[in-house]
Amino acid sequence: MNEWADYTLKELDDVETRARICNESQAESMPQICAIVLNESLTSAKEKMLKRYSQGNWPTFYFTSKGKGGMRVKKHLDTMEGKAVATLWQYEDVGTTTEGKNELKKLFHGAVPMDTPKPTRLIERILQIATDKDSLILDSFAGSGTTTHAVLNLNKKDGGNRKFILIEMMDYAETITAERVRRVISGYGEGKNAVEGTGGGFDFYEIGAPLMTAGVLNEEISPAKIRRYVWYMETHDAHGCASVGVPRDGHTPTEPHPEGTGEEDYLGIFQQTAYYFHYRPKEATLLDEDYLATITAKAESYVIYADRCLLSEEFMARHHIVFKKIPRDIAVL
Repeated sequence: MNEWADYTLKELDDVETRARICNESQAESMPQICAIVLNESLTSAKEKMLKRYSQGNWPTFYFTSKGKGGMRVKKHLDTMEGKAVATLWQYEDVGTTTEGKNELKKLFHGAVPMDTPKPTRLIERILQIATDKDSLILDSFAGSGTTTHAVLNLNKKDGGNRKFILIEMMDYAETITAERVRRVISGYGEGKNAVEGTGGGFDFYEIGAPLMTAGVLNEEISPAKIRRYVWYMETHDAHGCASVGVPRDGHTPTEPHPEGTGEEDYLGIFQQTAYYFHYRPKEATLLDEDYLATITAKAESYVIYADRCLLSEEFMARHHIVFKKIPRDIAVL
């Protein structure tokens, strides 16, 4: 502010006045704030301010409305991230919200289930610029599914193999978002208004309860689902988890699994490593010699999850065992 006139920061003991201006009933809750106080007469400061104002290219901090409005801070292009807008897309080329609504009317028999749907042509234009024929497109706020509509249209037009992942957390994810994708793929409309399907396909998944809450295992989830997840995180294999019925590398677990044994916890063998998840809901588990005696899988090394390990480091190194603690808070006696 000294670039306009000569100021000093000074405490004025004006808390009650500021509280009244701010409609704050408890003045004692207001912080102590220094005021910007002129070091010269108002007349002299005003002359300096007007002179500086007339020069243009004002200081970084300035007041709007010819000095009588609120304070603003200048921002310079060379210090800003990104790029200034250089292109204008006309609605004749990329559509409007009205066009987006008309598209939904055709898809949903005259109904418009979304207030402000984007036109498909707009997203197609973005995809033409930002992707190639083999791109994977992610839309984490899928809405009515315009992004996938555009992806499918482009694939049909240019023979591309673009893939998509949509995420929608609202309750219309299946009835609107996914349903739109189904109709675009298979075709929609009647008579002269019929639109040929784009072809293609997709899978729809509904996410369940979180596996972890605040870094701790959610024990409301079934052990089978937890074990499948652990297997996937260790191997990135989405299918071959023995504890849910799919054997690995020719090892078929005993059916049914004997409760409380290694076979119940057996996940499978991957690249010569056997994986076990020794877990009991709301009950602490131990990795000790008694538990090892229940393990039958033959592998070059072992990764075993449990709540506590009673084996020595020397013993585990000799038998190629890696212990991993299950992330939960549970008392181990």
